[in-house]
Amino acid sequence: MKKWSVLIGVLMVISLLLGACAGGGKTIKIGVVAELTGDIPAVGASCKNASELAVKEVNDAGGLEVDGKKYKVELFIEDNAGKPDQSASAAQKLITQQNVVAIIGPNASRYAIPAAEVAESSKVMLITPWSTNPKTTVNAQTGESKKYVFRACFIDDFQGLVVAKFVLNNLKLTKAAVLYDVASDYNKGIAEIFKKTLEENGGTVVAFETYTTGDKDFSAQLTKIKDANPEVIFAPNYYSEVPLQVQQAHRLGITVPFVGSDSWGSAQILDLCGAECEGYYFSTHYAPDAATPVATKFIETYKTTYGATPDDVAALTYDAFGLLFMALQSSGKIDDREAVRNAMAVVAGYDGVTGTMKFQEGSGDPIKSAVILQIKDGAFHWFANANP
Repeated sequence: MKKWSVLIGVLMVISLLLGACAGGGKTIKIGVVAELTGDIPAVGASCKNASELAVKEVNDAGGLEVDGKKYKVELFIEDNAGKPDQSASAAQKLITQQNVVAIIGPNASRYAIPAAEVAESSKVMLITPWSTNPKTTVNAQTGESKKYVFRACFIDDFQGLVVAKFVLNNLKLTKAAVLYDVASDYNKGIAEIFKKTLEENGGTVVAFETYTTGDKDFSAQLTKIKDANPEVIFAPNYYSEVPLQVQQAHRLGITVPFVGSDSWGSAQILDLCGAECEGYYFSTHYAPDAATPVATKFIETYKTTYGATPDDVAALTYDAFGLLFMALQSSGKIDDREAVRNAMAVVAGYDGVTGTMKFQEGSGDPIKSAVILQIKDGAFHWFANANP
């Protein structure tokens, strides 16, 4: 019995020592909800890639140092299949079954909003990389900011303003048509802000046409747009839809330029649209060809790892993880959801891939800038910066 007691004692000491070396044997559990399948799988793939890269870099360095100890990060990725209800259930699963300290994603506003409702009611921080709709961070009942929901991107109000002023001031055009998905919070919101801003600044929206998610034939709407004789068409729609809309417009004899929003940002639009999108502009979050040292390092690592230039979703996802890591370190806690949220709410300065950003208590929306890119020679090129 004495020998067994000694052996057990030795094993307990070894266990305690190993636990101390590994941060008490604990890991930092982080959840991701991404559109891996469904209507925008390129968005989900970029989010997943950047998530895994951010976590790998931290773990390869021995873990994230929090309160003097290093902890490995454990990543849980859920596919929302491009559906609002599965976005909500994926968030619920991460919170209740995986016990994550925070969630990154979803990306598209129509999926981020239902997931954000779950996170808010569960008092678990959620950071969406790419959802620009104001409703994502606002309580629908009270109109006040949600306490636990943040984003790494700018909001539609800012983006709609930026594009409208770009049309007026840079392109020197005043008559615009708009084509947007009325069933999508993102498309609808930014279309309305664009129209409001353009008209308040001396422009005219001569056609304001809608369609519904999944539509493939836009000829009726485009015919009305052609008859209205605009100088430019604003299409704040997804990369998978814009090529069809542009091609059908050209077949109807429409020759005026299209401008878009950050939903154009996937490189797949270059393959799907080809030369028909040549010369067109869109607002987005960063420009790979005008990158800061922080962005350049990320771009090079991403290219080496995945063999492709990271798009805006990848860059914003990477920044979302950077913000979360900063909040974890500032809070000094790895599993205290409230403490991490409180630290995130007062991030005074984060130098990210998509620029510098800061948060103020009472808003989950960062203060940051945007860029205008042009599609030229089959690639995205920086054209202008747009500051708040």
